[in-house]
Amino acid sequence: MQPWRFVVVRDPEVKRRIREAAEEEERTFYEQRAPEEWLDALAPLGTDWRKEFLETAPCLIVVFRIDYGIDPRSDGASRRIKHYYVTESVGIACGFLLAALHIAGLATLTHTPSPMAFLASILERPKNEKPYLLIPVGFPAPDAVVPAITKKALDEIRVAV
Repeated sequence: MQPWRFVVVRDPEVKRRIREAAEEEERTFYEQRAPEEWLDALAPLGTDWRKEFLETAPCLIVVFRIDYGIDPRSDGASRRIKHYYVTESVGIACGFLLAALHIAGLATLTHTPSPMAFLASILERPKNEKPYLLIPVGFPAPDAVVPAITKKALDEIRVAV
């Protein structure tokens, strides 16, 4: 059923509006909603509520999950079409997209400001589409620094039976 929509944003004014709305949500998250344990987990990444990359990235891809389809009828009415495995399907589609962008030599960042309803509003999406993921895309800046993140050992993530 392909319950996803990829909205590609290149317009500087729209990117500015997205940044402002995301920073407002993120500021509230960092200053009021996030438990100290969560902030401690984020500390090694060096992140905060400022999200200038949302405006400087050449492109933003906003992924929406489509919770249900809409089948217009000839009489002007419409009916809902149930979508199954929406979260799983959209997650898999995002994984393929991120891998393809990486193979193409582009840098990405998965960004999930919470809540994300502002994205549906700014991008004028219908009510059956809900924001899932925001992906800034471009070439890395010459001074870009990727945090050193240790990965779990294979034995910690794999169970052989």
